[in-house]
Amino acid sequence: MDTPRDPFHDGERALQAQAGMQARMAEVGPRAIRDHMPDQHRDFFALLPFLVIGSVDADGQPWASVLSGPPGFVQSPDPRTLQVAARAHPDSPLAAHLRVGAPLGLLGIQPHTRRRNRMNGSVIRAGEAGFDVEVEQSFGNCPKYIRTREAFYFGDDEPPAMAQPLPALDDAARALIRRADTLFIASAHAAGVDVSHRGGEPGFVTVGPGDLLTLPDYAGNFFFNTLGNLLLEPRAGLLFIDFDSGDLLQVSGHAQIVWEDEALAAHPGAQRLLTIAVTGALRVPGGLPLQWQMTDP
Repeated sequence: MDTPRDPFHDGERALQAQAGMQARMAEVGPRAIRDHMPDQHRDFFALLPFLVIGSVDADGQPWASVLSGPPGFVQSPDPRTLQVAARAHPDSPLAAHLRVGAPLGLLGIQPHTRRRNRMNGSVIRAGEAGFDVEVEQSFGNCPKYIRTREAFYFGDDEPPAMAQPLPALDDAARALIRRADTLFIASAHAAGVDVSHRGGEPGFVTVGPGDLLTLPDYAGNFFFNTLGNLLLEPRAGLLFIDFDSGDLLQVSGHAQIVWEDEALAAHPGAQRLLTIAVTGALRVPGGLPLQWQMTDP
């Protein structure tokens, strides 16, 4: 199988150059980012009880969502296809986006082993029982900043709770964000969608005046998939999970990359900051039928 020669777009290359890593990434990228899933990734996705998905709505706003099911609800019948046997919440931006040809970003993450693999592609089948995605980019990520908790699917025979649109964050949403140690961020560019993980100590995301969220950005793999997208298209979607209740909070906003040393001083270890000006939110009470056990706090 051929590997794409240049898997990066202009935004990613610009940030790689700013970090002094463009030459290195030009060498590493074509080997690490494939146009197919290796067997290890195909087997990994089939172990998961949940899958994080990045999509865009009709206005081009990215959203981060999550689907769940018993392990095996995600399958790979061949190296270029991933099948997902789950339905999106009927009120969700994802449900409206699941149509043939739609771009998606997929993240498989197993927090208790700190493994995560990404797959970006396009929908090639969509139906009542689920959807199939054709691979465009497949790559792994390092285990950094993953909080080690294990997820157990308990099923959900109840009808889905009504999604609650929030024109702005309320006190409950702010409290969830302030105690979060994990979030997922969706971003987009002209050719596709991506979704990624961010983690840190509880409180690593701050809520400032006017509900301006600030996320520290630590050293990673230097692909700059998320930040490269945001450099070209500043809209982002965040997903926060309440691991006690199963509540989901999806946040939309406009992002800005902050490089100033003065701002970084308040976030030891951060190489840059990402601020998100919140434009809206959606809460789904009990939207994730998983039980979580912290394995190594």
